[in-house]
Amino acid sequence: RQGDPGSSQFFVSLEDNLMRLFGSDRIASLMDKMGLKEGEVIQHSMISKSIERAQKKVEENNFSTRKRLLEYDDVMNSQRELIYKRRRNALFGERLELDIMNTIYDTCESMIINTQAAGNYDNFLLQVMSTLGITTSITEKEFSEGKIEMLANRLYNEAQDFYTKKTKILVEKTLPVFRDIHKNKGATVETIVIPFTDGKKQINVVANLKALLEPSRGELRTSIEKFSSLMLIDQAWKEHLREMDDLKQAVHHAYLEQKDPLLVYKFEGFNMFKAFVSKMNEDTISFLFKADLPVNDEDDVHEAKEVKQKRNYKEKKEEASSVLSGGGPRIENNRPAEERIMPAKSEKVANRNDRVSVKYSDGSVKKDVKYKTIEEDLKKNKCVIIE
Repeated sequence: RQGDPGSSQFFVSLEDNLMRLFGSDRIASLMDKMGLKEGEVIQHSMISKSIERAQKKVEENNFSTRKRLLEYDDVMNSQRELIYKRRRNALFGERLELDIMNTIYDTCESMIINTQAAGNYDNFLLQVMSTLGITTSITEKEFSEGKIEMLANRLYNEAQDFYTKKTKILVEKTLPVFRDIHKNKGATVETIVIPFTDGKKQINVVANLKALLEPSRGELRTSIEKFSSLMLIDQAWKEHLREMDDLKQAVHHAYLEQKDPLLVYKFEGFNMFKAFVSKMNEDTISFLFKADLPVNDEDDVHEAKEVKQKRNYKEKKEEASSVLSGGGPRIENNRPAEERIMPAKSEKVANRNDRVSVKYSDGSVKKDVKYKTIEEDLKKNKCVIIE
């Protein structure tokens, strides 16, 4: 309903609704039979009641449509609240460490549940190696006979120990670089952008330079966990929203099978959300366990910094600061501004005669072998390429 009864806007809305319900020809025929001229005020009680019934029916249809949309949105809202809460924890640092620990445990438990149900010990070892980058001490007998909770706790402890040691090594590796930056640019630089990569994707981590010089504060670990979680959550959530939107369009055909589309949407949406959370947890933990600077040693860092400084002398004034050498981009809303990056270099895909190094599920490593000799093992998920 638009406007108050008696206003011109109200009657225009009624006329449109009548046209939709009864058709323009029918309405025009009715007006001609009653001898009414165009623009004449309708005062007959029969017409008034007909208009009232038509308007009531239209409002009922609109209400039903809005109610149905809200019921569909309630499904997404419950998922949205969980993801936004987790993202808020990462953004402001609240419960971030606890969320990471829970994510590690959930990932370990999920791998055990999925592989133990199939009785596939080799696949379990391969998943642990490809996701966590470690070799577990759980034997095949323990895997087949042990309880899920006990195995999950054991794998979690192994993963937690590895992650703690790996973070400590990373801090010791980068601390000389941060000290050098602080010595040369400390008077003008407050925050720096540090690139980390797991070999597949790269994330730029923003951190306070002075805090990085105090390893006991754990600034580097917190910053990596924060920006990694934010980027991977955002990326996975956008993909999930597209899939849920496709599902909403697809379930409308469920009535052909005499099923309620809303119930189908709720059931399928819940299963998709569980798979989405599991995949997001696995991607987050995999990146954190494998994240490292995209360089080999400290000398490479200095060399890359010097090359970038020389190149930036020819650029615009606002682009003249090197990311690792001090002048990082302006930070707003806890997110780094988009920076100018060089085109990514494509990695050479192994040909059948290329030399590679692989690691098998039993922990054994084959170095400098031809790709074609281990091609079948790769297809059967018996090993992974490490170099």
